[in-house]
Amino acid sequence: MLTPLEIEALRLSLLVSGWAVVGSLPFGLGCAWLLARRHFPGKAILDGLIHLPLVLPPVVVGYALLVTFGRRGIVGGWLYDWFGVTVAFTWKGAAIASAVIAFPLMVRAMRLSLEGVDRGLEQAARTLGCGPVRTFFTVTLPLVMPGIVTGVILAFARSLSEFGATITFVSNIPGETRTLPIALYALTQTPGGDEPALRLCVISVVVAFAALLVSEYLSRRVQSRLRT
Repeated sequence: MLTPLEIEALRLSLLVSGWAVVGSLPFGLGCAWLLARRHFPGKAILDGLIHLPLVLPPVVVGYALLVTFGRRGIVGGWLYDWFGVTVAFTWKGAAIASAVIAFPLMVRAMRLSLEGVDRGLEQAARTLGCGPVRTFFTVTLPLVMPGIVTGVILAFARSLSEFGATITFVSNIPGETRTLPIALYALTQTPGGDEPALRLCVISVVVAFAALLVSEYLSRRVQSRLRT
């Protein structure tokens, strides 16, 4: 049986990871399409900015988010003054931090899938009278669905394991921002916390591995449907 601490940490992790993926999915698909299908000035810069969180220390990403979305930040101050919304030190901020860190993995999976689509199928749809939007939703989107599923699950799994940017941006607040990795870190700093920390470690491994298995299963299901 899970303890209240484990249930709370798992619930927050799933909540944060779920919203991180849902919120970043439209932007991820849009960026992947731009990088795969369009040539424009500054494309290399956009590509570099998207993948920058992969090479930056997570603490740097978290501090940049704190400066931007903190109550006195450029965006955070505006949100608080006009709408009374606070992002920093809340679970919503944890979702933003997780989304930023996992975004490159999502975009890369979708971009590779888009680049592998046979453009002749799209051109055939256009010659049959389909407009660009209809061609995208009826031809392109089903063909890249395996890449979308892979990107979503990878981003979800990466969000579950996010620690550095999250603790820098939203701190360690029980019941609000203490996700599985942060709870595990807190237990390692607590005398007698070795056994609970080991239990959380096992839970984290099981959840992450389950996410990867689901990704593989869904990808195969989608590919088998495309072949029929």
